[in-house]
Amino acid sequence: MAKISAKDLVAQANREVETLSAEEALARVGQPDTVLVDVREGEELAKTGRIAGAVHVPRGFLEFQADLASPTQRTELGGGRRLVLYCASGNRSALAAKTLIDMGLGPVAHVAGGFPALAKAGGTVEPA
Repeated sequence: MAKISAKDLVAQANREVETLSAEEALARVGQPDTVLVDVREGEELAKTGRIAGAVHVPRGFLEFQADLASPTQRTELGGGRRLVLYCASGNRSALAAKTLIDMGLGPVAHVAGGFPALAKAGGTVEPA
């Protein structure tokens, strides 16, 4: 049986998902057709805060909260808005974005470099 590494899965996701720079993502913050989605775990947000205006949906709950048929569905993830995901480095957000695309949601993109890149590019960090 063939096996694929996590590194290979991330590389595959990056080939299939639009990747935005931190600057490109920040330029979209606040636009009514765009939702910035933080897919990090709650403990990570507690330590570092999050980018102002981002919706927090932990990676482990993303599929359920994006599914219109789920009782835990988050309305912020629907309505045809552009979903721009970020994590701590860009790996989880690439995988998460690919999953949302596979679910038929879109448009979806993720941020190269994740939260640190967004903060360094001037993203306003607020407490979680």
